[in-house]
Amino acid sequence: MIERKFVTEKIKEFQIQEHVRSGLRNSGLSHIKVQKTPLGEKIIVHTSRPGLVVGRKGQNIKQMTKVLKKDFELENPQIEIAEVENMGLNASIMAENIAAYLEKFGTKNFKGVGHKIMTRVMDSGALGVEIILSGKIPSSRAKSWRFYSGYLRKCGDVSIEGVHRAYAVAHLKSGVVGIKLSIMPPDIELPDEIKVLEEKEEIIEEIEEEDKKKETKKKTKKKGKGDKTKDSKSQEKPEEKKEVKEEKDENKGNKVDE
Repeated sequence: MIERKFVTEKIKEFQIQEHVRSGLRNSGLSHIKVQKTPLGEKIIVHTSRPGLVVGRKGQNIKQMTKVLKKDFELENPQIEIAEVENMGLNASIMAENIAAYLEKFGTKNFKGVGHKIMTRVMDSGALGVEIILSGKIPSSRAKSWRFYSGYLRKCGDVSIEGVHRAYAVAHLKSGVVGIKLSIMPPDIELPDEIKVLEEKEEIIEEIEEEDKKKETKKKTKKKGKGDKTKDSKSQEKPEEKKEVKEEKDENKGNKVDE
């Protein structure tokens, strides 16, 4: 059956991801992708600390490739490392940081840790954050503490696909503490957002007024040229009349002399 084949492949991918995650704990892992290529299986590890993942002279990667070949029967596994650009918007890295802090320093200052991570996520540009810590904090009885800020969708398609969620576990002497972190990224498209376009009628009116001013200036210039030509013509006509009269007088004098 084809369906069973797909199911077995997905189970194998999940097992590979869990194995890599368990071997690279406390190294700022975000997520792991498994891709099939003609040369072999390609495993992409997204992390905030690529130096810890690689190890000295690539020892960690060499050990991982050997284990993947033996345990999961991969012919040519290729491990690539991609660095996460903005750690504040990555839910899995932030949840892992909370778990690491609680394991190191205990539950005395858990409120300060929650507020610190919350402010860091909001400063990186998130629309909303929610952190839930559940366990024996700080007393012997189990409680759940909630830290939240901003705007966060809890239902609908946006909350399923758009909101980033992550889970982590902190192992303490008093017991296990569960961490649930959800982040609403800034590039999410909400269905109830409305954008109002600005009208540009005022700019068109200003251009029309400027065109009218230019036309009036051109008309005034043409009128000034026409007046100048009329004046020159009126000045030329009386001079011509005077010349004609002088010629007549000369002709008369010549006749008398004869």
